[in-house]
Amino acid sequence: MYSIVTAVCISPKHGFSKQPQPSIRLLAGLGVEGDAHCGATVQHLYLKRKNPHVANRMQVHLVQQELFADLHVVGHTVQAGELGENITTSGIDLLALPTGTRLHLGVEAVIELTGLRTPCKQIDGFQPGLMKRLVLGSKTSERPARAGVMAIVLTGGEVKAGDTILAVLPQEPWQPLRLI
Repeated sequence: MYSIVTAVCISPKHGFSKQPQPSIRLLAGLGVEGDAHCGATVQHLYLKRKNPHVANRMQVHLVQQELFADLHVVGHTVQAGELGENITTSGIDLLALPTGTRLHLGVEAVIELTGLRTPCKQIDGFQPGLMKRLVLGSKTSERPARAGVMAIVLTGGEVKAGDTILAVLPQEPWQPLRLI
């Protein structure tokens, strides 16, 4: 089995979910063109209020589609973009990859994983009880959450459903993804 992009999503406004699109354009050093989180400095509203000058390490949010099937078994129906992700994937265990892994998406785009998405209270506002299904352990456990991973854009380009994903691991020693 190979890894692919199954959906791409954006939202021009800050909110919880994003809307599926035929394609998205990644912009080097900024994120997803037209998305509310696109920018060289942090765009997450809470973090921006704390320090608006911090580099944006959360330019692209990815979630593996396999999570949706796991959640369905326990009574939650989640579709692409509804957890706020820009890119939904299949066939790659994003949470198991180390920090610094580069993902080649489609023909030209390259992103670098920076950390795990920190689940927020908005998750239970979206679907009551969903938060406890996405938080696995303490903040210091190896896999504290499964709400997706965050990345920065190294090389821009168009990304669409059906694009292949090639993961290139960083040099060892590897550092696990941590909550950011």
